[in-house]
Amino acid sequence: MLKIGIVGLPNVGKSTLFNALTKASVPAENYPFCTIDPSVGVVGVPDPRLDALTKLSRSEKKVPAAIEFVDIAGLVKGAAEGEGLGNQFLAHIRETDAILHVVRFFDDAAVLHVNGDVEPYKDIEIINVELMLADAEQVRGRRDKLERDIAMNLQGASVLDRALAKLEQGFAAGKLALHAGLDSEEQKLVVPMNLLTMKPMLYALNRKSAGHNLDELDDGRATRAYEIIKVLGSRFVKVDAATEQDLNEVADADRDGFREEFGVLEDGLRDLIRGAYDTLGLISFFTTGEKETRAWTIPRGSTAPLAGAAIHSDFAEKFIRAEVVSTPDLLSSGSWAAAREAAKIRTEGKEYIVADGDVMVFLHG
Repeated sequence: MLKIGIVGLPNVGKSTLFNALTKASVPAENYPFCTIDPSVGVVGVPDPRLDALTKLSRSEKKVPAAIEFVDIAGLVKGAAEGEGLGNQFLAHIRETDAILHVVRFFDDAAVLHVNGDVEPYKDIEIINVELMLADAEQVRGRRDKLERDIAMNLQGASVLDRALAKLEQGFAAGKLALHAGLDSEEQKLVVPMNLLTMKPMLYALNRKSAGHNLDELDDGRATRAYEIIKVLGSRFVKVDAATEQDLNEVADADRDGFREEFGVLEDGLRDLIRGAYDTLGLISFFTTGEKETRAWTIPRGSTAPLAGAAIHSDFAEKFIRAEVVSTPDLLSSGSWAAAREAAKIRTEGKEYIVADGDVMVFLHG
């Protein structure tokens, strides 16, 4: 299951966003470090295609893809040296697949900012510097331990040391590990270190909607934030965490009306989850039948046998072929039998690259 750590400075809306995502109840008071232990919630990925396929097949059960979100206490400048509650929370981030960095994107005198002024690009830099400092310390420690391996001429030791030297140079220049210029062999060697700044990062810009009489920052601060995110090669989504949490109490049928009243026409949580998929290069394929319709998550570019492995290892090891139809073609046909009769179902072999939204049946030995 995909695991994402939610990070950011104190009082930027991390726990509020976590509550909105998971419909859970964790402290979200207006003071730093109210979240002492990381809260974990599993979120079903909303996908209208899954709903439509479930209805088409009259499935007894619908199983969405899932993401595990981990809400981590607010980091502050100096976290890598133990300021605030730093080091223990940086350790929690290492266990995740990606980082969701929540950035405050609104002015409100009633909500304290840990550094005084609201300046999103500075907040982004503070968190990234702390992550880099933590990684730099880990890299230094690993290089020290490598000295003996290099002296003994152990296989791969010199290549790993070269990779670590590149990382140290990158950190000194203010570069994340992702941008340190490692080649493919070097990247593989540093994977076990689980470096924080090697993880894909998605930025959630937490703004307050017009319905709260507070607009997005419009005095150049927003532009500066967009520019640094672009330089970092990352993606961002905009979300009103407080409103999304409020909407948890509203019946599904009434949400569109309340969104219009609140001035939040886009579903920020849906955009966030899709953004996480895009950031990690993931897609979904489906299996469907009377018993169950399920969404499966795989890396973009996966072959049919690799997709089958998401279901069961036998589907990859003993793969023969797969029957494939796109979700739109299956839905427009009205049934699997009708899609077959209309020649919409294809037979694909081991080299087939699965497309987002494929509906598949695997045949194996």
